[in-house]
Order: sequence, then structure tokens, then C-alpha cells
Amino acid sequence: MYYIGIDLGTSSVKSLLMKEDGTIVKTAGFEYPIYFPKSGWSEQDPEDWFEQTINSLKALTEDINKNEIEGISFGGQMHGLVTLDENDNVIRKAILWNDGRAEKETEYLNSEIGREVLSENTANIAFAGFTAPKILWMRKNEPENFKKIKKIMLPKDYLIYRLSGSFATDMSDASGTLLLDVKNRCWSKKMLDICGVREEQLSKLYESYEAVGTLKEDIAKIIGFPDNVKVIAGAGDNAAAAVGTGTVGEGGCNISLGTSGTVFISSKNFRVDKNNALHSFAHADGYYHLMGCMLSAASCNKWWSDDILKTVDYAAEQKNIEKLGENDVFFLPYLMGERSPHNDPNAKAAFIGMRMDTTREEMTQAVL
Repeated sequence: MYYIGIDLGTSSVKSLLMKEDGTIVKTAGFEYPIYFPKSGWSEQDPEDWFEQTINSLKALTEDINKNEIEGISFGGQMHGLVTLDENDNVIRKAILWNDGRAEKETEYLNSEIGREVLSENTANIAFAGFTAPKILWMRKNEPENFKKIKKIMLPKDYLIYRLSGSFATDMSDASGTLLLDVKNRCWSKKMLDICGVREEQLSKLYESYEAVGTLKEDIAKIIGFPDNVKVIAGAGDNAAAAVGTGTVGEGGCNISLGTSGTVFISSKNFRVDKNNALHSFAHADGYYHLMGCMLSAASCNKWWSDDILKTVDYAAEQKNIEKLGENDVFFLPYLMGERSPHNDPNAKAAFIGMRMDTTREEMTQAVL
């Protein structure tokens, strides 16, 4: 039997085909654009996700017996706001996790509603990247679009809906909406009231390892799969990666560097950082985890090389760097504001410590 994992990232969708013993058979990946309509804004078109996921599934399975595919599951970028109308049409481009437009809404939640109220009802405080502030922003700034909302979902859950027809999410991804009562693993009535959202507008909650349905017949025909292939809820990208690195149960820890950078600590018990500088989320293993997230990590190196130095030959730029950590020049990586621990969407990136003799290599090293 074969199993498929789909990772809906910020820059591309990556898929993996594996056998039941864990042997990796093939991988595939397809990119899609990010839109920056205003400074600090970050959006994507969910239709791009779907189209490239279909392309990825076709490329991944072109050489195998598709009748042996048992299940598909997901990891994905968290916090993004995807809204559908009564006809299941996407109302507007998805507002992504690293979008900073909801600064005022974040301040309203933390100051006027209050951090204690938020933490008591969701185990977290508001960050501009979370989903709830985005909903408030949409209600205030796009009231006509807000009135059209029939379904609110997260990015990977849009793929689940398109592939299976199941309106579903998992506990780990839902934790990052600021709408979930993390301790009790249910939607928070208090937060729904604050955001003007009804529970029927939100996905049904599952644990990450639970099946939410099977492939829709029309989708199965398009990709040549049997329609009894199970679709599993999956997890937010960091929780999924944590399972992959064995960071489960009590006291595990990993660091991951992708577009963002995270420190992830697994726990069997629910706990909250007293300063709320760390996120307290449900984990994909059925327990909990604490996580700190920087919004710009490896994406800083991509920005520096691609956009500033105008090269994709990363190795050439780095070949003369011998002593990482022994810096004279430093780089503050706040290209999209910052989340943990500063919680400041207006934070800006900067090079510090430059002199007349500062070299290109020293600046590259600072970014690394």
C-alpha cells in the first residue's frame, strides 16, 4: 500500500509518496505566487494551491498502481484566513500567517478584551498573524465580503474540502486561530461572540490522525485514484514536522527553519507560558505543545540572495564564510514584523555594525 503526504507551504506545495514501511518512493513540488498588495500584507489565491496540488498528485503517482493508494494527509501553513460564500466560491485571496495588517485588531483584542480573557478562553494572546484578528479586520474593512461568509477555513483545510468535500480541521491547526479553547479542544464560544462568528461557519474538529472522509468521485477521476482513498485531517506544519522528528509526548524539542523559524516543545500536559510569549497549542499526537515563532528565518536568506544580490547561487555566496557565529555585522531579521517574543508587526529588519570595510561576505554571514 501507498500513503501520500501533502505539505501546503508558503512558497510551494510539496508532496511525498511512501510505502507502509516508511520507504519514500517519490517526491514532487510545485510553486505558486505570493501577493503583497500593500506593505506588510501577504496573500495567496487558494485556487493556486488546489491546482498545484492536483499537478503534484499526478506527478507523484504517474508510475505506480494507483489502486494501491490507501490514504492522503496534510501538513500546512497555519493561521491563514480562507473564506467561502454560500456557493463555495472563495470570497477574497487568503490572508496569510505572515500578514501584518491586523495590528489594530490585535491591539484591540489584547488591550480592550484583555490578555487574561484571551488566555483563559484560548490559552493564547492575540498576534497579528493569527486568524481571529484577520476576521475582525475583514469585518471592519470589507463588510460586504464579511456578510458573504458561509465557511471559514485554514489553508490546508481548503485542500481537504476540495478533495473530499469534508468541512474539517484538526486541533493543532485550529489552535492557531485564537478561536479554539485549546485546553478543552473545542471552539471557544467567547471568542466566536467577540469575532461575530457562528460555530456553523467553522470546520468540524478532528484529531490529526482521524479520517475525515474519502476522495470525491470527480476528484478521483481527475487524478486517476480510486474514490475510496481515505483523507486524514493532518496537522499544522510545525506539529506535523514535530511528529516527523519524533518530538512527541513529554519534553521533546525541535527547531525548524523554513520561511519562518520555530522552537517547538512537546508536552503531555496542558500548560501556558505565564508571559504568553510562547503559543500554547494542541499537538498532532493528541496532547499539547508550546511554540515560539519568528516570522522570517530562511526566507531572509532567500530575500538577501534573490532580491538584493540578484543571484540564486547560494553556495557561491557562502563559500568564503568559515566561522559562523563570529560576526562583526549583525542582521535583525524582521522583514515581516515579528511574533515571538516581541509581538510587533511594525518591527523592521536592519543590518548593524557595518563599517567602510564591511564586505559582501560579512553581510551574507550576518543573514545566515
